[in-house]
Amino acid sequence: MRIGYFDCFSGASGDMILGALIDAGLSQRKMKDELEKLQIPTVRLKIKKVNKAGIQATRVIVEGKNEKRHHRNLNEILEIVEQSSIDPEVKEKSKEIFKRIAEAEAKIHRRPIEEIHFHEIGGLDSVVDIVCSVWGIRQLGLDEIYVSRVNVGSGFVKCEHGILPVPAPATLLLMKEKPIYSTGVEKELLTPTGAAILTSLGSQFGPIPEMKVESVGYGAGRDDLPHPNVLRLIIGRSLSTSLREKIMVIETNIDDMNPQFYDYIIERLFTIGARDVFLTPIIMKKNRPATLISIISSAEKLNPIIEFLLKETTTIGIRWHEDDRICAQREIITIRTKYGNLRFKVAKWDGKPINISPEYEDCKNLAFKKGISIKEVFDEAKRVSLFAHKGMKTK
Repeated sequence: MRIGYFDCFSGASGDMILGALIDAGLSQRKMKDELEKLQIPTVRLKIKKVNKAGIQATRVIVEGKNEKRHHRNLNEILEIVEQSSIDPEVKEKSKEIFKRIAEAEAKIHRRPIEEIHFHEIGGLDSVVDIVCSVWGIRQLGLDEIYVSRVNVGSGFVKCEHGILPVPAPATLLLMKEKPIYSTGVEKELLTPTGAAILTSLGSQFGPIPEMKVESVGYGAGRDDLPHPNVLRLIIGRSLSTSLREKIMVIETNIDDMNPQFYDYIIERLFTIGARDVFLTPIIMKKNRPATLISIISSAEKLNPIIEFLLKETTTIGIRWHEDDRICAQREIITIRTKYGNLRFKVAKWDGKPINISPEYEDCKNLAFKKGISIKEVFDEAKRVSLFAHKGMKTK
């Protein structure tokens, strides 16, 4: 399993995360191509190498060409993301992160979420940071993201709401139940955007997991500090001797809800952090037909999922239990077909490939783009995957 570990000894921000991803091997050209899909012609990326207290790092600056400062609210930001042509999964995860930031700000300042505004270059800075971070982690084929304890800084920060203590109240709320500390440096080391990205994408917080290091990237922060103001990203292969993991299985029976709602329910559960969701038709007492919703998640996502089910479905009771599961190692590879590039998910056991399958969204997009049936794309994918699978097995 390919994993990434964010070492946050100097906190994290959206631009530091982007810098770390690029420094660890993410293509600058592909990131700029992805930025074009956001359809924001006034915004561009400036990427350069800098030295931070002796460490060479990548600095990413989002520039707003001819962009007049404009404070956009959440709905305006979500509309920009929704109208873009980025991958649907990246789109949904990015919108989830924006909603978390807005909800935290609204709760702290006791204002309706509709009145919360994003202040960096009218919020376009945050759009680029969040969307490109979500996309970049997928592009690098990282199956799991781990995060260290986070150095949040100290002192005070001046913002739109006045002088606030560090960590900022919204940042602290986003880091709820996550390990943080401060070395006494009087700077805001962890921003709300950085906190939202790490807590939305990170599956575990703590020490470096056992891994075989493949690459290391350093994303530079804006300020020069006594210590290296960088975010370190370590990418490698998990060396865990056991593929077992603890999971939560959450279930509820529903017999009185519009079945059209299930599409929305499943999509939202995945954005909250569910690892899998499935529906099973069942028969309840008095022969009433019903649907069993089953959700697999990590323990830390248990409370958000329960809260969502109680608010968004007609259930009045939920049960859960801890269980063990074992998974094959996974890797994302790209193979060129006669219709274009397709990503394939490769499943491995004991380091050897046991299955290879194309990503559905890639096949669907190629079918639309080429004006052909999706069955043709899948047939071509099956053909090239047979050769790829054979080649991997003989290595």
